[in-house]
Amino acid sequence: MNAPTRSVDPAGNGGNAPAGEPLGIAIIGTGFAGLGMAIRLLQRGHTDFAVFEKAGSVGGTWRDNHYPGCACDVQSHVYSFSFAPNPRWTRMFAPQPEIRAYLNRCVEQFRLSPWLNFDHELTSAQWDESAHCWRLAFANGRRLAARVLVSGMGGLSRPALPAIPGVDTFEGNAFHSQQWDHGYALEGKRVAVIGTGASAIQFVPQIAPKVAALALFQRTPPWIMPKPDRPLSRFEQWMFRTLPFTQKIARTGLYWMLESRVLGFAIHPALMKNVQKLALRHIRHQVQDPALRETVTPDYTIGCKRVLISNDYYPALTRANVNVVTDAIARIDATGVITADGKHYEVDCLIYGTGFQVADPFPAGAVIGRGGVDIVDTWRSGAHAYLGTTLPGYPNFFMIMGPNTGLGHNSMVFMIESQIEYILGALDAMKQDRADAIEVREQVEARYNARIQEKLARAIWSVGGCKSWYLDPRNGKNTTLWPGFTWRFRQATAHFSMADYQVLRAPRREEAEALLSVATQTTEAA
Repeated sequence: MNAPTRSVDPAGNGGNAPAGEPLGIAIIGTGFAGLGMAIRLLQRGHTDFAVFEKAGSVGGTWRDNHYPGCACDVQSHVYSFSFAPNPRWTRMFAPQPEIRAYLNRCVEQFRLSPWLNFDHELTSAQWDESAHCWRLAFANGRRLAARVLVSGMGGLSRPALPAIPGVDTFEGNAFHSQQWDHGYALEGKRVAVIGTGASAIQFVPQIAPKVAALALFQRTPPWIMPKPDRPLSRFEQWMFRTLPFTQKIARTGLYWMLESRVLGFAIHPALMKNVQKLALRHIRHQVQDPALRETVTPDYTIGCKRVLISNDYYPALTRANVNVVTDAIARIDATGVITADGKHYEVDCLIYGTGFQVADPFPAGAVIGRGGVDIVDTWRSGAHAYLGTTLPGYPNFFMIMGPNTGLGHNSMVFMIESQIEYILGALDAMKQDRADAIEVREQVEARYNARIQEKLARAIWSVGGCKSWYLDPRNGKNTTLWPGFTWRFRQATAHFSMADYQVLRAPRREEAEALLSVATQTTEAA
């Protein structure tokens, strides 16, 4: 789909594109997925695209999550694009500001700015069957048509807030970890933290020394492993900068070390018993009090939920001003939290470390496919897609980080790059076949997902005896994780086969272009 070169005005005015001409490719989001897609399009000679971002800057989840202690939980060297290594990491596990700075440098390095449209929150994308295009509407009032739609909206973008009775009656300060209120001074305050997931594991140790009292409401304790983090020396940074092959060697070694962990997660769950022994030793070394040790020790197999890494979480819980509460929360009132046993915890601030709406990545009305069907309705029984990328009923729609592409053992950037290359293959095939649109065949997608669910049924996430955000709460189906080696996913996405898709063509190309022109002018007028 190499179209004539055109620029896209970042202010949203359409650049120098001819009036009524549809955009070739619309990309939603500027995290690793959206920026990676844009970079690879430019490297392949595609220029007829634009990237739309709801906020005023790039970064995705690494812009939106900025709570104290926010950092990556896989090693820095594998958490970057293979085509843009970063020798500037200062630690083995990069903190959030460094990751965000890296993404901003990618924009500069690859000169992406002319293709970026900020303050463009997508409110609706609807497939126009007569014109073979996506009609997009944004919260700022802009309307446009695009032949291809690529979603780079990750699953960690919509906060999940608990449905606790009385939550709206609380008169103190309250916020989700993703929406951290840096203007609120926690020093000397009584704070309640609800949730003990990946975010809480990082921010609790940062705020515990500051607050007067911290009540940590724990429903299920997580398994936590030691974090092999350390600063990268000046020599190491010099070496990676001046001898790039050394960083490539480090990256390759880390990749295969992390990849080996899938053996216990998805291939032979019994191997997790040895890992669990290491986690139990970590608890014994860091928690001396027998009662607290019992409180923070999970009763399910390690790996069933997301395995976390931290060296300072358990020590934070041993502080005199920290209380781990395991009684269920009954309700919240104006001054605090009331548990099922009737105890009232008076607090000045509520912080929700309750995760994200992973099972429902798109809000209702955001993506409407053929026949006016909302993707939310298509996924009533759980999200699914072919290779986590395409979906029957949604022509020319590609998802990055779609269903069953998540990982519990390695870097998501590897999966993102694999999907990007698959989408590029699809664009090449469309150009070669002169296809107006393509749509994955329903039986192809159904067979693929049947195999995925069969593999997941034998993995630790299904047999470990716990409930987790990996599983769809409506039916218990794992719609989140990839059940195997990441190189297998790379292998599966390495070649795009048009035989898996049906080609959609307008009756006559001239007629389709006329319809599309009318549709674009109509939406712009609106």
